[in-house]
Amino acid sequence: MSQATTLSELGLLLDVLGRAVAARSKEKGFEAVQPEAFGLARALAARAAADALDAWARRHSEHERAIAAQGVASAALEIDRWAQSVPLALGDHGLSTPSKTWIRDTLSGDVSGALGAAIIARESDPAGALGLAEMPAMIRSEFARFADAEVAPRAEHIHRHDALIPEALLKSMGQLGVFGISIPEEYGGNFVDHQTMIIATEELSRGSLGAGGSVITRPEICAKAILKGGTPEQRTYWLPRLASGKTLISVAVTEPDAGSDVARVKLAAKKVDGGYVLNGEKTWCTFAGRADVLCVLARTGRIEDGHKGLTLFLVEKSRHTSEDVGESAAHAAAHLRPDQRFDYVQPEFTLTSGGTHPGGRLDGTAIPTIGYRGMHSFSVSFEDVFVPDSHRIGDEGQGFYLQMAGFAGGRIQTAARAVGVMEAAFRAALSYVRDRKVFGKPLADYPLTRIKLAEMAARIQASRQLAYAVGEKMDQGGGDMEASLVKLLSCKDAEWVTREAMQLHGGMGYSEEYAVSRYYQDARVLSIFEGAEEVLALMVVARPYLAGLT
Repeated sequence: MSQATTLSELGLLLDVLGRAVAARSKEKGFEAVQPEAFGLARALAARAAADALDAWARRHSEHERAIAAQGVASAALEIDRWAQSVPLALGDHGLSTPSKTWIRDTLSGDVSGALGAAIIARESDPAGALGLAEMPAMIRSEFARFADAEVAPRAEHIHRHDALIPEALLKSMGQLGVFGISIPEEYGGNFVDHQTMIIATEELSRGSLGAGGSVITRPEICAKAILKGGTPEQRTYWLPRLASGKTLISVAVTEPDAGSDVARVKLAAKKVDGGYVLNGEKTWCTFAGRADVLCVLARTGRIEDGHKGLTLFLVEKSRHTSEDVGESAAHAAAHLRPDQRFDYVQPEFTLTSGGTHPGGRLDGTAIPTIGYRGMHSFSVSFEDVFVPDSHRIGDEGQGFYLQMAGFAGGRIQTAARAVGVMEAAFRAALSYVRDRKVFGKPLADYPLTRIKLAEMAARIQASRQLAYAVGEKMDQGGGDMEASLVKLLSCKDAEWVTREAMQLHGGMGYSEEYAVSRYYQDARVLSIFEGAEEVLALMVVARPYLAGLT
């Protein structure tokens, strides 16, 4: 029995189970099969990662093949266990005995321990060679140097003090081209392909999730919406500003009663002479205080119109940082620093018709979080905020579709962020176990330590290689559903990898003396934002997949 045969069996198994779940969904309704559909989405993600690992290993040496075998066997075991738990009358619907034997042998203590020992002994790329061509490898080296020299040294201070990203670091990022990595060259950016964006995001996130890789996400989401629905004038005006970092963006979609269910957005945009007036509330608007522009999804239609009544706007505001203003009595009374609260009053607008329109007010308060620090996420209230017609992106009613175009890119980028956090935790764990002695010998010499490191390497490389594969699909105009698959896989695995890295540090892992505690706290947000795990699994992956089987 071989790895290839097991992969083939997994494909057949998922097809059989998928059709059985689809038939039950058609009979009972989708909600009745939510548990099975959620498990199916996870299984599809695991199978896609196993395929990506297998393809990667074929191009490399024995070390990479051993890591791939570990990852494929782990994925097959997870899928087989899920298959056995599905309450469908299918008789025996698990993997064959020879495949189970291959999985057992591959994941045995001796084999996994030997792989862990090889990882510990390896000086470069312990989780395996990345398999990058010359140009992507050069880009990776450049962003890795920047992450090590500029981002990582500031990361602990930002995390412990819940501080904003320093202006000096934002300036350096602009000079490096961080903000333009998702924007075409004709608009002042330096977009090459999605793999390049993934690589840059991973390396910056290795330095810091909140103060590194995540700064790319907002301009990427907004830029894709402008590219898809903006006028030539809007593209020419806004995209160069986003690419240079001179204009920073916050995305304002989520509301107190509308999270992943974007179609329920209520913030109202009422048409008036020369533009629109916005009233309502948004929440989880990351970087809204420091941002110069909010990319706002608002309702121009009726509530009953659902997603078809949504429109996208760009709302300009003044930037607000702790470096710009002093502490006010209101901030002190609310126990907030100046960078954690803003109150912006718009000036009066002169309309193209010759008249004027009064400005409104934006009021924002930062939401305390356990991690993902550096930008602050805000609740923002809109009170008669005026937006000129020139700042509407696309036609009325197109907002949902334009926003979703950006979110697909945000999801593949979030997968890259997860890989960066996992890689940082893995390197920290590897360094610690090499030096730490327990009961008279290095922690690295114990079989359990080695087995954990082997599984870490396999999970990291599975997410990384699947992200690269999905990036190629996105370059060809597809990959939206696959971007959700890799986010589903990588974000969950980031929780496991950072937990085990923290565990290997023992008591010191729970202290702030070591960065691994920050990685663990940061990893938890990954399965929540850019599409909550349950919504992605059920609504974005499983539902359309099952519909295609009936």
